[in-house]
Amino acid sequence: MALRTIREMGDSVLEKKAKIIKDVTPRIRALAEDMLETMYESGGVGLAAPQVGILKRLVVIDVTEERNEPLTMLNPEIVVQDGEQTGYEGCLSVPGKVGVVTRPNRVVVRYNDLDMNEWELEAEEFLARAVCHELDHLDGHLYVEKVTGELRDADELAEEAAEEEAGQEEQEEARSADDHAAEN
Repeated sequence: MALRTIREMGDSVLEKKAKIIKDVTPRIRALAEDMLETMYESGGVGLAAPQVGILKRLVVIDVTEERNEPLTMLNPEIVVQDGEQTGYEGCLSVPGKVGVVTRPNRVVVRYNDLDMNEWELEAEEFLARAVCHELDHLDGHLYVEKVTGELRDADELAEEAAEEEAGQEEQEEARSADDHAAEN
């Protein structure tokens, strides 16, 4: 296994459509392993082959906190989508930035595994968002094309969220102190 270089926005490979995988060769298996290692090392939850410069229809995704249940999908395609969710999204190919994107809340994706067996997966909420995001990469699209409003700095957004959480905790403590004082 080896770490791969993640291509960043502006690299023309990210604008190209990936090709269908007809046979699983040792190179495809190695690519899948390398992509998982690269994704985990980079702190991502998904990675598509074009992001490492390979125009093949291959994505890896792991949205679990344990980081031990990866999905490896060859030739994935969404066959059903419904509902709607809107939230912040980031991308390893657009480092340090996030933006608000609306995606389906539920998708069914058909794909092949590394033995070319066909599977269908029903994904909801965050997993559905990750599937849609990674499949966009296979068709040469970045999430920034779907952003509503401005791209934001991820660190600034995290600071704002932490300050908001601290403010809510202070309000709860003050309410608790007021309630205690009222009881006495």
